[in-house]
Amino acid sequence: MDLSTVFLIGFGGPQEWILVILAIVLLFGGRKIPELMKGLGQGMKEFKKARNEDNSDNKNKDKENKESIDNSGN
Repeated sequence: MDLSTVFLIGFGGPQEWILVILAIVLLFGGRKIPELMKGLGQGMKEFKKARNEDNSDNKNKDKENKESIDNSGN
């Protein structure tokens, strides 16, 4: 079964989630999981921060471009 088939069939049943959680616990151990989740949360926070900064930079550039176009038309 390839990855596209998994996405088409769906991956959200309780049995699948139990198997995934069990595999994670077996691979990393119970003590390491909170550290992994903390790192994941910090990474997501940094990503959102960078995305928001990029969006605000793009809005400022769009505003400056619009003003320069308006000023050049006069």
